[in-house]
Amino acid sequence: MTTQLAVRDVPSHESLPAEAAGLPPEDAAALRLAVRALERSTLTGRLSAMAGKPLEMIGYALPEQARAIVGDAVERALRTALALALKSLPEMSNASDRPQRRSGRRDTTLAAASGAIGGALGLVSLPVELPVSTTLVLRSIAEIAREEGEDLADPETAFACLQVFALGSRTESDDLASSGYFAVRTALARSVTEASRLAGGRTIADSAPSVVRFLAQIASRFGIVVSQKVAATAVPIIGAVGGAAVNAAFMQHFRTVARAHFTVRRLERTYGKAAVRAAYEEIRTNLT
Repeated sequence: MTTQLAVRDVPSHESLPAEAAGLPPEDAAALRLAVRALERSTLTGRLSAMAGKPLEMIGYALPEQARAIVGDAVERALRTALALALKSLPEMSNASDRPQRRSGRRDTTLAAASGAIGGALGLVSLPVELPVSTTLVLRSIAEIAREEGEDLADPETAFACLQVFALGSRTESDDLASSGYFAVRTALARSVTEASRLAGGRTIADSAPSVVRFLAQIASRFGIVVSQKVAATAVPIIGAVGGAAVNAAFMQHFRTVARAHFTVRRLERTYGKAAVRAAYEEIRTNLT
C-alpha cells in the first residue's frame, strides 16, 4: 500500500509551484512536504525543539578521544546496517500480507530503550549501542520504503535505504548547493550503482572498493549526526531526560527524512526523474 502525504498538511496560503510542472495537487503537496523535510529538517533542530533553546553547535567540539570512538562506532554501525540491508530486508518484501506490521511507534520505543541503556553507560557504550539503534532505524526506513512502493528484494533499494543516513545528516550551516538532496544523491550515485551491481547475488563483501567508497561517503555525513547525538546527552537541559529521548528524536528524524526520500522516488517512478527534479528545485527556491 502506498502512503501519500495529504494536501491538507500544506498551509493553504502557500503556493504549490510543482503544479506548474504537471504534478496534480495531491502529489505536488506531497513533494512540497518532502522538499521541506529534505532541505530544512536537521537533528539539531529537533533537539533544539526538545530543549527549548538553539543547540546548533552541539557535536562540533567533541574531544579527540570522543571523536575517535564516534568514528569507530559509525563504521561498525554502517557495516552492520549493510549486512542487514542485503540479507534481511528482502525477507521483509514478503511481509505485506502479514496481519501485523512494524510500526514507527514500536521502532521509536525500542530505539529509546537502546538510548536509555547507552545513556546510563556513557560514551564507552557507543560501539555497542549505535549498531543496535542504527539497525532499528534501518528497519523502520525499509518499512517506509515498502509503503512507498519500493521492492525490498532489489539491491538498489537496500542502498537507497542506507542513503537516508547521509541525506539526514545535513546541518544548519550546510551550503545547499553542495549538501542539498540532489547534490548528495548525485555524489553517491556512482558508488550506489557499482555496489548494487555487485550485490545482485547478495554475497557482496564489505571490502569491495565500491562498497568501501559508499560506506565512507555515508560515514562522513552520518558521523556528524552521531556526534550531535552524543554531545546532546551532555547538554544539561537534554541530559535531564536522558539518552532515551535523544534516541527517540534520532529515530523520528531519520523516519521523516526516509518518508521524504521515498516520496520523491515514488513520484519519479510516476512522472519521470527530470519532471520531479524540476518541480523539486522550483519548490526549494520558493521555500520560506
